[in-house]
Amino acid sequence: MTKITSTIIYFFITVLAIALLTFLGPEEKSLGSNVRIVYLHGAWVMAAEVAFFAAALAGLLGLVLRRELFHAWSAALGRTGIIFWVTYLPLSMFAMQSNWNGLFLAEPRFRLAMIFAVTGILLQVGLWLFNIPWLTSLANIAYIITLRVIFASAQNIMHPPPSPIFNSGNYLIIGFFIGLNIFAWVAAYFLTRFFLTLKTDK
Repeated sequence: MTKITSTIIYFFITVLAIALLTFLGPEEKSLGSNVRIVYLHGAWVMAAEVAFFAAALAGLLGLVLRRELFHAWSAALGRTGIIFWVTYLPLSMFAMQSNWNGLFLAEPRFRLAMIFAVTGILLQVGLWLFNIPWLTSLANIAYIITLRVIFASAQNIMHPPPSPIFNSGNYLIIGFFIGLNIFAWVAAYFLTRFFLTLKTDK
């Protein structure tokens, strides 16, 4: 089995484990079993942001230390981040439909998420085509900074702060959500390794 095949297989195995874990997640008083998709969409978008932050950190190290290895990690993590970000959107729509019986596509944070999804796809495709390591690292740094600055000032309607999960006082739900996040990070790691292997096997 090649490295490319094994890493992508491990990724899909982890995704299946996440699906099973989500199905077995604890219910909540108001949303019942439908809250499980909320857990999943929350863990998925957090995995995307962790990947974006890691891509920026690796890129910064690559720029400072002038090491190609860090540039390669930045490129792979950036691609992983955008895949998780794009796939989080249908999860978010499913959560809206399941729990609130409709799609509020004009919700400010969802609208911004769509904008950053389209921008991120175009950015990552462009970086892949240009294939300039330092530019990829610099772009990944700029992307997550821009994303966080804009989202920090975005209006909260369906995403009220602080975190409803971590402030629920229900340690079963909190523990489950942390576990789901860890599994999502493992899936992101395998996907990142897949992109790294693609690059080194060229």
